[in-house]
Amino acid sequence: MTAAYPDTQLFIDGHWRPGKGGRTIAVTDPANDQVIGQLAHAERPDLDDALAAAERGFRAWSATGAFDRCRIMRRAADLLRERADAIAAIMTREQGKPLAEARGETMAAADTIDWFAEEGRRAYGQIIPARAAGVTQMAIKLPVGPVAAFTPWNFPINQVVRKLSGALAAGCSIIVKAPEETPASPAELIRAFADAGLPAGVANLVFGVPAEISEYLIAHPVIRKISFTGSTPVGKHLAALAGQHMKRATMELGGHAPVIVCEDADIARAAQIMAGSKLRNAGQVCVSPTRFLVQGPAFEPFLDDFSAALAKARIGNGFDRDVQMGPLANDRRVAALQSLVADAVEQGARLVTGGERIGNSGNFFAPTVLADVPLSARIMHEEPFGPVAVVNRFATLDEAIVEANRLPFGLASYAFTRSAQTMQRLGLEIDAGMTTINHLGLALPEVPFGGVRESGYGTEGGSEAIDAYLVTKFVTQMPG
Repeated sequence: MTAAYPDTQLFIDGHWRPGKGGRTIAVTDPANDQVIGQLAHAERPDLDDALAAAERGFRAWSATGAFDRCRIMRRAADLLRERADAIAAIMTREQGKPLAEARGETMAAADTIDWFAEEGRRAYGQIIPARAAGVTQMAIKLPVGPVAAFTPWNFPINQVVRKLSGALAAGCSIIVKAPEETPASPAELIRAFADAGLPAGVANLVFGVPAEISEYLIAHPVIRKISFTGSTPVGKHLAALAGQHMKRATMELGGHAPVIVCEDADIARAAQIMAGSKLRNAGQVCVSPTRFLVQGPAFEPFLDDFSAALAKARIGNGFDRDVQMGPLANDRRVAALQSLVADAVEQGARLVTGGERIGNSGNFFAPTVLADVPLSARIMHEEPFGPVAVVNRFATLDEAIVEANRLPFGLASYAFTRSAQTMQRLGLEIDAGMTTINHLGLALPEVPFGGVRESGYGTEGGSEAIDAYLVTKFVTQMPG
């Protein structure tokens, strides 16, 4: 099965259009490396148009009442649900993930829009008791201004919708620089908002050379806030640019998620849950479980169950029936994983399953388990961002927590135990923005999503997420 794939244009000031320079970028299918479409390429004049549109759009949208903003956003969510099957087919074609995952991402995006739409109606300020009679003191919430958002290819809609929904709910306009590798599905997200009645200029969509676009938009005086999801090195660079111009920034960066499996855990269930999580999106997930730390007696049973689950997973084109994992996004990821696996084995790790490319067409890589990996191996320090897992032993909980916190990253973490005392320790002592124990409970719209240390700062979920798009202004008055 295949799906028709549309060419993608820029969306600026309420209109779909090519770039003024006429340049395009080829889009390829990661399952077979064939060119499937063309993408409009934005240059400086296009960015200037988007900036001017965002400035006008902000004036109109910030003056729109929260109730009406909510109504338009909820309509966009409904349209996304109605179009989910068609959008999922587009996403699978350009990104490779199984069709069921692509549809799930689209439906989850609609839930995110609904969540933020309602949060926008509840962005309360406060009245502060005054010291003097007749004085009124108010802290009011106002939209920060036009936003520039930069998103990666691994979740083409999910990564955009959090930023887009937070900005729109607060009353901000936005320019989205979506991924060139997977442009058509985020374009369909923007289309849903346009068709729902979002005023022209409020949401704009551009593509092009990422570094050129980010450096121009971040420095531009129209932009008041940036939000970025991607690698830690790029995030540091963009955060530094934002700091030079005193721009607010939200950074959701890389991870290297630890998984602590205690000897008292339900080992079979832990292996099953984590195998599914590792296969998700071919491991190309910032919260993907990577460093498995398994307590002594549980090590071999967990390793056997977990490796068996990955080894029997069905790998193939995302359109094929019952496929559990599709291709990697590009051939660069295949080469990167091959290098990490080879280095680990050379350093003394045991290759339990996988470790190699599948076939000679497309970017397929076998789910891989490495056991007893020494700290000298690169994979113990570098995020693999693919279907590769490390399974090592630990003796005491203190030892496991030290290893979990060894790296400078602190995004997601996982644990399995039956002990309430151990759960409490893990929740408090693992140095990560998110810890989920005995189940997968991350990334829902209503819960915080973000990291600490070199995994970034700020949250893109939960009640706090809208705060990044609001400023608190103090107004005090007394009768004249």
